[in-house]
Amino acid sequence: VQLQASGGGLVQTRGSLRLACAATTSAFHIVSMGWYRQAPSGQRELVAKIDRGGNPDYADAVKGRFTVSRDGAANTVYLQMNSLKQEDTAVYYCNVGGVALATARYREYWGQGTQVTVSS
Repeated sequence: VQLQASGGGLVQTRGSLRLACAATTSAFHIVSMGWYRQAPSGQRELVAKIDRGGNPDYADAVKGRFTVSRDGAANTVYLQMNSLKQEDTAVYYCNVGGVALATARYREYWGQGTQVTVSS
C-alpha cells in the first residue's frame, strides 16, 4: 500500500485547508482511512477517520470544524479543515487500515506527512 498526501500549507487563523490522501493498493481490503497529527514535542493523535461504511469519527478538538470524507472508488480520503486555530498546527499523517488478502491479517499504513501551519 502506498499513500500520497497533499494539501498542507500555511493559512491564517479562521482559514480553511483541504487535505487529500490517495491510496494505491494491491490485494488489500481497506477497512478505514483517516488522519492523525503530531505537533512539535507532542504525540501523534487521531484527528478523524472514516470507515468503509462512511461512518466518521472525530477528535473532540476538531468536531464541528473538520469534515472527513472518502471516495471509495478512488481510495482517497479527504479532510476539510475550517475555522483553523493555531493549535491545529502540526504534521498531518494519512492512515489506512485494512486486511491483506494473502495473509488475512490487519495492517496499517502511514503516509509521509504534510505540514499544516496556522498563523495568527
